[in-house]
Amino acid sequence: MTSAAPLTDRLTRGEGPLFFPVTAYGPDGGPDLTTYREHVAAGVEAGAAAVFACCGTGEFHALTPEEFGAYVAAAVEATAGRVPVVAGAGYGTALAVRFARIAQEAGADGLLAMPPYLVLADQEGLLAHYAALAAATPLPVIVYQRDNAVFTPETVVELARTPNIVGLKDGVGDLDLMQRILSAVRTAEPDRDFLYFNGLPTAELTGLAYRGIGITLYSSAVFCFAPEIAVAFHRALNTGDDEAANRLIDVFYRPLVELRAKGRGYAVSLVKAGVRMRGLAVGEVRSPLSEPAPAHVKELTEIIERGYALLAESAGGAPGTGTAGEEA
Repeated sequence: MTSAAPLTDRLTRGEGPLFFPVTAYGPDGGPDLTTYREHVAAGVEAGAAAVFACCGTGEFHALTPEEFGAYVAAAVEATAGRVPVVAGAGYGTALAVRFARIAQEAGADGLLAMPPYLVLADQEGLLAHYAALAAATPLPVIVYQRDNAVFTPETVVELARTPNIVGLKDGVGDLDLMQRILSAVRTAEPDRDFLYFNGLPTAELTGLAYRGIGITLYSSAVFCFAPEIAVAFHRALNTGDDEAANRLIDVFYRPLVELRAKGRGYAVSLVKAGVRMRGLAVGEVRSPLSEPAPAHVKELTEIIERGYALLAESAGGAPGTGTAGEEA
């Protein structure tokens, strides 16, 4: 059940983090839709403002079109219209269009357009790719800037003028470029309600910097395995409690980012390990990603415990049941 309200309104009025669930697999590595529904529903109950299904944290790259459709439909079922579901779409133009149409059939409210596969295209080619994707369905599209899809301000102005494209998610982290993009779109299209997202891995670490140029929406992978910490940071960031935000950065987010840098693919596999620590058997990552080293899993446990201890200290009580336990 989807809402008739525009996606932009639903994303901006949400009071919680944007939830990027991991994709659950069974012991044989195949889809586990039951556990996935449980994971998504728990995130909504914990205060997610939206569910971004089968995106980067959700291993979009590892899913067949059939699996993708099943997972998006499961996310739509689990949210039951309470929050919007945005689905990933990517690869070359033909496959991106196919994934977009599958997402539409599964009931998604919007699309997150991943970069085209492998090729280094020029700005004209990138614009043609995203315009074709946006024209393929009525679903609103958020374009993900990262890796081989980095835009000039002029290209983003054209993206903002493209029907169905409603926002830009930045995974590059060049604040000079982002400030010029915001200025260019604001100048060229002053009445355009165009959304911007901080899409860096562990985006909370740079949340204060992005807020400084007016970008407050961000993706939260931490919400997958430590929702109480993610919600506390989101509240601090959006109420201007920079002291609380900085305490969480110092105790939890900076150590987490430093751990994430110790292994390739840890932006996904470390998150999935954290979800298993919380007691939900979501399985391991699919190849070509691999599981974190045991020593790094132990370090993750300690970082999570310190994060929850900080929340308890701030609340003046004992740690809650959200503290990480043994990995399932």
